[in-house]
Amino acid sequence: MIKRSLITLICCFLPWSLSADELRLLKDAPKSYVVVKGDTLWDISAKFLKDPWLWPKLWRVNPEIQNPHLIYPGEELNLVYDAQGRPMLVKGKPRLKWSPKVRKSLKEQNPIETISLNTIAPYINYNTVLSVADVEQGPYVLGSEEGYKISVDGFKLYVNQDLPVGHAVAIYDKEDEILSPETEEVLGYYAKIVATGKVVRAGDMANKVPATVYVDNALSDIRSGNFVKMIDEQQLFPAFFTMQPVNSSVKGTIVKAPNKVREFGKFDVVYIDQGSNNNVMLGDILSITRKSPEVVETGDGPVYISDASKLHRMTADSDYNMPEEAIGKLMVFKVFENVSMALVLGSEKPIRLSDNVAAP
Repeated sequence: MIKRSLITLICCFLPWSLSADELRLLKDAPKSYVVVKGDTLWDISAKFLKDPWLWPKLWRVNPEIQNPHLIYPGEELNLVYDAQGRPMLVKGKPRLKWSPKVRKSLKEQNPIETISLNTIAPYINYNTVLSVADVEQGPYVLGSEEGYKISVDGFKLYVNQDLPVGHAVAIYDKEDEILSPETEEVLGYYAKIVATGKVVRAGDMANKVPATVYVDNALSDIRSGNFVKMIDEQQLFPAFFTMQPVNSSVKGTIVKAPNKVREFGKFDVVYIDQGSNNNVMLGDILSITRKSPEVVETGDGPVYISDASKLHRMTADSDYNMPEEAIGKLMVFKVFENVSMALVLGSEKPIRLSDNVAAP
């Protein structure tokens, strides 16, 4: 059974400071640690760092840990410092009991993972974002063998394009468009998964014969016009997520939430207007920031623009460049071309649509 408490424990370590580029050790950080079964790289880093999400920096430039994913139970990790005084972890001698009867190799054990999919699975779903090309050119449902919308398993659907026999497909209901807050360009369309199935006849659209899909799992009503996508590796989640700070050039906005509310918090899923075209990757950690209310000077002193007279609001921008404050963190778990889905790992106050995201 998936334990909700694990992600709660993980997320309680999250810092909310924007100055997290520098590794900060805990006052009681141990000088060494012996890896135990069930540890994650995040868990281990949390024993040393105030900012455990920066674990890649703790393992950096380390010839003894070339691949930190291959850390095994029983291995001793020692905290040392490089020539610039920066902390790093190196391997010590493994603390395993050797026996004439049983000789167990480290490589036979399961290596330490980062945050696993099982840990965050309760908070994510297989909904997706359809691109403009998907909507304009992608295959869609024409109808069913019974001539009406369906919501049960075991039906055949007909699709308006040739499809490869035996290939698994997902069927989506297109919902709201996702707009860029700056340009109002359509970044994609939020789409809710309604069914999965398998192609049983390829079709022959040259002779106007549609492809046939057998529905093996209907989640809700399937309607004519629902979009069909091949299920491939890009639509699946990895077994675990390697958490890392996002590229420093990434700056975006929270543009949508699947639950269609305007405020949300820890463990809610949100969409940001940054994707693979902006070099966003799975596991990226971003700070959620909000600009402080704008202020204008009036004859009666400084007032918030929202409280200023209509004249002041029409004739003046803010007289000050008010700072942005960090209010939370999120992790990207699904990346599309122009949009990404992310899980809110924690927040100091309710997160809102139009809040900004950026490198921590």
